[in-house]
Amino acid sequence: MKLVRYGNNGQEKPGLIDEEGKLRDLSVAIETIDQATLSPQGLNSLRSIAPDSLPRVKGTPRLGVPFTGISKIVGVGLNYSDHAKEAGMPIPSEPILFMKATTCISGPSDPLLLPPGSVKTDWEVELAIVIGSVARHVPLEQALDHVAGYCVANDVSEREYQLERGTQWDKGKGYDTFGPLGPWLVTRDEVPDPQDLHLWLELNGQRVQDGNTSNMVFGCAELVAYISRFMTLLPGDVIVTGTPPGVGLGMKPPRFLQAGDSLRLGIDGLGVQEQVVTTAR
Repeated sequence: MKLVRYGNNGQEKPGLIDEEGKLRDLSVAIETIDQATLSPQGLNSLRSIAPDSLPRVKGTPRLGVPFTGISKIVGVGLNYSDHAKEAGMPIPSEPILFMKATTCISGPSDPLLLPPGSVKTDWEVELAIVIGSVARHVPLEQALDHVAGYCVANDVSEREYQLERGTQWDKGKGYDTFGPLGPWLVTRDEVPDPQDLHLWLELNGQRVQDGNTSNMVFGCAELVAYISRFMTLLPGDVIVTGTPPGVGLGMKPPRFLQAGDSLRLGIDGLGVQEQVVTTAR
């Protein structure tokens, strides 16, 4: 299933994308797509609904974050060896973890805001893992059983805040709109191998990132198992799994976002995001 939430910010309704790529209204069956919906029981209940029995949604409404109830976003740094190389940093021997504030979450095509005074805001297309059941000290072989599905993420990062304001990456990761998610949540059964997904990003129409999740240093199952040793993962929690090379920091000379820039990014089978960069006030 491809689950979405659509409508004005704060007034989103639940929906799904049918086999023809058309948006269907799920509000006749559920009120929203939340932690209960993402549980194995909740997803099984939705699978019993025939998509063609749901009314089609007319037009092209705004798509919001595909689900609610996100208690935390856990980021994984330098998880592609070629990205670590372009950043001039060693390949990690264990996953590098950081947190993104939940206030940074935004819809997949909402404007991307530059912080006042920002000079080094950067882009990062990433695969996001969405947790579906409580994960605490889970073994590797059971880790993906706790996953509800996957979606596209843009781990927007202000590099000056991240790397030049002390040693804590979080400061560069959590500004408003720095966490676009969507356009939809694709359930785990439709992603047979999360380590074989093509992901890419275009800046002003030019392809700058082009990678595959097969190049992750630590795969999705490893990440869920590892992170669950240090914190309890709840339904709706998000793990952003790292980015391939091609970020602005790694360009020669570096290239960072400016007002008026446009981003287009996606992962095969998981949809496409589009953002226009503007200055926060």
